[in-house]
Amino acid sequence: MARFGRVLTAMVTPFDADGRLDLDVARTLARYLQDHGNDGIVVAGTTGEAPVLSDDETLSLFAAVVEAVDIPVIAGTSSNDTAHSVHMTTEAERLGVAGVLAVCPYYSRPSQAGISAHIRAMAAATTLPVMVYDIPVRTGRKIASDTLMSLFAEVPNIVALKDAAGSPGETTVLISKLADAGLDVDVYSGDDGLTLPLLAAGAVGVVGVATHWTGLDHQEMFDLWEKGDIAGARLVNSRLLESFAFETGDDAPNPIPTKAMMRHLGIPVGQARLPMGDAPAFVDERAPLVAANLQRWRDAFPHRPHR
Repeated sequence: MARFGRVLTAMVTPFDADGRLDLDVARTLARYLQDHGNDGIVVAGTTGEAPVLSDDETLSLFAAVVEAVDIPVIAGTSSNDTAHSVHMTTEAERLGVAGVLAVCPYYSRPSQAGISAHIRAMAAATTLPVMVYDIPVRTGRKIASDTLMSLFAEVPNIVALKDAAGSPGETTVLISKLADAGLDVDVYSGDDGLTLPLLAAGAVGVVGVATHWTGLDHQEMFDLWEKGDIAGARLVNSRLLESFAFETGDDAPNPIPTKAMMRHLGIPVGQARLPMGDAPAFVDERAPLVAANLQRWRDAFPHRPHR
């Protein structure tokens, strides 16, 4: 069993009509995710608009979500400033989170040695388990497999990887090397559309975005996969493809569509802060159609109970 479970959501951060952090809605959303198939929640990641949150907002968000749920809360404490990342990591541990998410430093484009030193400094600042987040499309740097191997081999509390590098073949090789080295590392898909292929490579779960509204569907897909019902798992994945396509795009990047979907589902998470900004009209128009199509799939192929 993976340390943090199989289905985790990178939670959006709710704002009110004036763009202020709404902790009451954050608690409501966290409980909704817990009740709808999520084993854990990642707070203040990219989907949570971490770059536009002040430190006080981020820490109050950690505290509110930890208070609201009984499932693991993983705190996004990393930026491209190592000293600041260390500070936020120590503060997050004090607030009772279950782990921290350490993203490759963005914008600065450090060397592999700099990336490694940054993540090691964060891990040294806490006793909590650390999940490394590799997403070169946003950071500008791929964390090399050799760098990841050394981090997992040499730093005891670096225990998981959120893989959004977009290279399932390379991830397959990495997972094989981890197994050969006897390293107990949980690899999560960080790209919803690649979750099923990464399960075939040995991933243990997903840190998702569409999982805001497809948590139970993902649990069903994992159940079927683990039972060896590959055709069934593929069918569930097909059910989710429209949601994966909806969650981001050039004209409405993540988290704009997810916030629209949550508003449609009755959770008033507000709009995104700039530079993301308000949702274009077509996003709010499309959200109910995506939700209705997903429900038709569910009705046609009813859920099998998940554990």
